[in-house]
Order: sequence, then structure tokens, then C-alpha cells
Amino acid sequence: MTDPRAQFSPTRFPGANGEWARFDGPAGTQMVDVAIRAASEWSAGGNNANTHGAFAQAHATDALLERARVVVGQLLDADPRGVCFGANMTTMTFALTRAIARTLQPGDRVVGTQLDHDANVSPWRIACEESGAEHVLAPFSIPDGRLDMKALADLITPNTKWVAVTGASNLIGTMPDLRAVIALARHVGARVFVDAVHLVPHMPVSVRQLGCDVLATSPYKWYGPHAGVMCIEPNLLNALPVAKVRPADDVGPRRFETGTPNLENIAATEAAARFLLEEGMANIATHEREVFAPLLEGLLAMPHVQVWGPPTLEARTPTVAFTVRGTTPAQVAHALAAEKIAVWDGSSYAVEVVSRLGLADTGGVVRAGVVRYVSHDDVARLLSVIRSLA
Repeated sequence: MTDPRAQFSPTRFPGANGEWARFDGPAGTQMVDVAIRAASEWSAGGNNANTHGAFAQAHATDALLERARVVVGQLLDADPRGVCFGANMTTMTFALTRAIARTLQPGDRVVGTQLDHDANVSPWRIACEESGAEHVLAPFSIPDGRLDMKALADLITPNTKWVAVTGASNLIGTMPDLRAVIALARHVGARVFVDAVHLVPHMPVSVRQLGCDVLATSPYKWYGPHAGVMCIEPNLLNALPVAKVRPADDVGPRRFETGTPNLENIAATEAAARFLLEEGMANIATHEREVFAPLLEGLLAMPHVQVWGPPTLEARTPTVAFTVRGTTPAQVAHALAAEKIAVWDGSSYAVEVVSRLGLADTGGVVRAGVVRYVSHDDVARLLSVIRSLA
């Protein structure tokens, strides 16, 4: 098996080059060196200005935005005319659904899923409350964490205007069949929003091939800065009644990007996207799968451990949620932290998931995720601690 760390110097990820085993990546990865440098160099290089000016530095700012949209568009196989930058996926989704709420009316329906992070649930729920539309959620199977496609199909009725679905559960790793979901939505003329925050770091993604209307992702989940990216179909982007100041552009991404862009973070986002393109998402997926397989298998083999979600490597990201008999998730997280192993406990904002699993009142789950800099040795260390909790 190939150790991902052997592919390049550990200094590619300065924050992960230490004693800690960092399984906390699903909540945010360590930045890659080129992204760190890009943010610093933009801030210090003298080109930091605002947009649409007559002087050279303003031209450089415009060029950065255009270049970053193109590179992120290449990463996601999306039209760069619809690539929008923002603070984070949650903030951008609230802004989008605020605009969509103005197009909804009583009798309309928005369909979501119980697999989703709350950033793809609450914004839609609030939009429906404000417009009088109906918001419903499709369940998933408790034994294997798979989306109930029959239940989803039954919920997608002719009055459905939007279907909001996760590309991958941030808590249990499940990857729904997006093509099938989008086909169901298209059958009734509904638009589709894909929360790809937990998908993009781990798998090749093509907005064009999926044919969704909106796809959201977070660069800080793929070795970039704390920022958000939303790919909106350009005609939809130009037509939505978004909230903006009057001088802002009337067409294109800048109509959705309120205020002055976070230019240093956009420079870092471009660099992180280039890194992923150079590495190759298929190669990254293969490396992560090799490291994740013994983690999943090791946890499944322990009689005192309950793994929640898909029990196999198929159609899932390298993220595992589990509980340990007789020990709360918080206690497990602290035991791992004592050995310099970072994980998360609780719901990780996937409140519908833990509710569906019946774990809301018992502390949720322990979540461990494999990303590019996690090694086989890290996995062995985690499994050793969990084994000792029997």
C-alpha cells in the first residue's frame, strides 16, 4: 500500500507535520503550502486593491477573480461564469435560499434529506416558512445509512420546486446516487441544489455531468482557506432576486458576492484548487481508500464498537462514525486526544442524522475522517486506543 505522505515532503501541510494524528479533517483540513503562500503573497505583493479600477493593481484584482473562477471551474467541471466566492457554504446557502424564498409560494414544496448537514436543512426550512411553501425530508436506512430512494421519489411531487441533497454525508460518509436524485427532480421540473462540501475533497466532481443547478463546497475542507464556493447555473444566477446593493453587478458572480471580496482567501482557494488538479482527484481517492479500509475494517471487527452508516467501502467517503459501548462519544474523543489523536464527537451539525439514529440524547457519535495527510500509522494508533476501551 502507498502511504500518502510518501508522495511529497511533509512540509506540504505544515499544520499536519507534527505529533498529532489528524482525523478531524471532515471539519476542516490543514492548508497546503501553496495555499498558505498564495494568501501571504497576495497580501504582501502590493496588488491588493478593489475591483473595476483604472490602475494596475485594480486590474490585477480583476484578473485574480477571473483566474480563480476558471481554476475552480476546472476542478469542479463547472462553468466559471457561475463560480461565486463567499464566506462559507452556510452563509452562501442562506443568501441563496433567501433569494429563492422570493420565488416560492404556498403550495410549493422543497424536498431535502435526513442525511444532510443542517446547512442544507435550516436555510430551506426558513425559506419555506417565510414563503408559505412546504419543506419535507426523505429518510435514510438506519442499518446501512443509505438514502431511501423510494421514499424520496414519493416526496418529489409535481409541486416540488427544489430538491436539496447532500453529495456525501459529513457524519456517516454515505454518498447518495446523485444522478438518480437529479433524474427524479427533473421528472417534475424541479431544480436541484447539491451540498458537495463533504464530497469534493474526496472524489472527482463534475457539475456539467451531474446537471445540477447549484453545487456548494468549502475550500477549507480541501486544504484551502476558510471560504465558500457556490457554482450556480449562469442563467439562474442572473435571474434570481438576490439581495444586493444597487451599484453591484446586475449579471454574473459579483451580483451574488456581497461587498469587497476576501481576495487573499480567493488567492489561496485558487492555489488549493490547482494543488488538487495536479494531484488528481482520482489519485487522492485511491490513496484515501487504501488508508481508510483498515480503519473501517478494524472498527467493524471490534465487538464493543458500533459503526453507524455504510459498513463497506462502496459509495462512501473515507469518514466513519462510531460509538463505543459503555463510553460516551465525548469520553472517547478525550481518550484519543490524550494520545494526540484528533477526532470530533457529537452531531457535527448533522442533527437530522443523529436524530434518525436515535443518538441525539446520548452524545451523538465519534467521527474520524481520512484526508490526504493521514497515514497507516495514524490509523493503527487510533485503533489501538479504541481497542483499549473494551
